[in-house]
Amino acid sequence: MASRRVGLWLIGACGSVGSTVALGLASLARKITPPTGMVTSLPVCQSLDLDAPATFVLGGHDIRKADFREGVLGLNERSGVFTARQIEACSLELLAWSGNVRPGTVLETNETIRALVDLPEVQRVRSPREAIERIQADLRAFQSKHKLDQVVVINVASTEPPFELTDEHQRLETLEAALNRVSPVALPPSGLYAYAALDLGLPHINFTPSLGTSCPALDELARLRGAPHGGKDGKTGETLLKTVLAPMFAARNLNVLSWIGHNILGGGDGRVLNDPANKASKVKSKDSSLSSILGYRPQSHVSIEYVESLDDWKTAWDHIHFEGFLGTKMALQFTWQGCDSLLAAPLVIDLARLALLAQRQNEKGLMPHLACFFKSPMGTDEQDFFRQWSAFEAHISAW
Repeated sequence: MASRRVGLWLIGACGSVGSTVALGLASLARKITPPTGMVTSLPVCQSLDLDAPATFVLGGHDIRKADFREGVLGLNERSGVFTARQIEACSLELLAWSGNVRPGTVLETNETIRALVDLPEVQRVRSPREAIERIQADLRAFQSKHKLDQVVVINVASTEPPFELTDEHQRLETLEAALNRVSPVALPPSGLYAYAALDLGLPHINFTPSLGTSCPALDELARLRGAPHGGKDGKTGETLLKTVLAPMFAARNLNVLSWIGHNILGGGDGRVLNDPANKASKVKSKDSSLSSILGYRPQSHVSIEYVESLDDWKTAWDHIHFEGFLGTKMALQFTWQGCDSLLAAPLVIDLARLALLAQRQNEKGLMPHLACFFKSPMGTDEQDFFRQWSAFEAHISAW
């Protein structure tokens, strides 16, 4: 693999997650940090022909004036998560990769996300086709300039409001026609980025709760162009614990009466999720696993509150009320505290490596074997983490 060069194109490139991915890849390539938190560093993945961190070149789209080094410095100033040695050692890569960041699009999104825009080029795009053509031109230029063997596109941008699918999203033919319409726009930004990538035959991963590739027409396009895709909404904290603990209650025949989860977080993600419309996508994703695992629907509630002072740190407190033998009611509580970007970034790198390998294995369309990485996995209804993990192991063992 030493002679290969591959590209990782990030949507929302210079946000906290994207900047952490950039610093992480550079640190891994320079061997100044261990691969802690990376699934692809586990023994189960050691025989896979995965692209090494040093083979990656980064680029992406953003709607703000930013670069990877500024993103890293800003996050560190607010949250204190990196060392000066890490930042200094990787500054050359961060600055070089920043030259690959291009203006994104905000077509068919709300004012909360539009308020983040400070690049005039972002607002000048007036139609879906124009947006797609500009995105594809950026992707082609990136691949050509750096002589890349493959490019994978991963969405780590701010969460969009829910987007309702219609009959025109069921088949590629009808979606193609709808994309020629200026209003109403047929796809939100996450869908436009996804269409642009898949149409070029590039693997796509949606690490957000936004629409991304989650409609039949885009899966049809992916299979037609030979592009694997997957998502959605990276599973890094509270929901990860839910999908680990809920199987325990099911296996022990303990009746869960209620499961209440309160989440507080800051940073850019928190600001966007403070808007009820954007929050709705996230709450739906976080609250979708219990009934699937338990076989019944207990009373449940998920809240997400913005606390500015926390910045990139998040805290989840869950209260689980359950019934045991002879009708005795008992409770389990847990508190999860973590740095959001540091939990997400290694998984983004994992998913980039796995998607690129999947394409080299001639896989196309949905990748349900990656369900263990996501809150709302595409291509499967399985939510039990242990069954998801078994499916992942079984699939990669065939590689």
